Amino acid sequence: MWIYIIIAIIVLIVIYALALYNSFVKLNNKVKEAFSTMDVYLKKRWDLIPNIVETVKGYAKHEKDTLDAVIEARSKAVSATTKDDEIKASGEVTQALGRLFALAESYPELKANTNFLDLQNKLNEIEEKIRYARQFYNDSVLTYKNKIEMFPSNIVAGMFNFKPEAFFEATEEERKNVQVKF
Repeated sequence: MWIYIIIAIIVLIVIYALALYNSFVKLNNKVKEAFSTMDVYLKKRWDLIPNIVETVKGYAKHEKDTLDAVIEARSKAVSATTKDDEIKASGEVTQALGRLFALAESYPELKANTNFLDLQNKLNEIEEKIRYARQFYNDSVLTYKNKIEMFPSNIVAGMFNFKPEAFFEATEEERKNVQVKF
């Protein structure tokens, strides 16, 4: 009789461990999907940047440093190979675009240009989608991280080497106010 009880307990533990393993796989895939969604919007943003820079160049020819900073930040973002590099590069792009739009405020004829306004509106829409995608990614990472760190699921996470993912956080540069000096 005791042997059946012990076997039943072992079977229940194995079933529970398998269920936990599957939930880790599901959460890990959710984190990857969330990052991929955000990545799609970041790539759309990077594709719009050259068009915005070209439009601004015609009006603000002597603002070469700001335009070069935007192009350089975009290049870093496009060539990022890891999540951490992409997150850092995204922050640099955000900062550079902030300076670019602050610069545009100084050129009334640029602010009235329909091409610039259309590009700015598209970029604003994408920025909003990026904000939501970052929030979804961070929510997914939080759920996954909690599952990895909480008992008893942390035992199964350790056994199968599930590691927490990094949150998408604003860099120090992104936290600073944009300043344009003439």
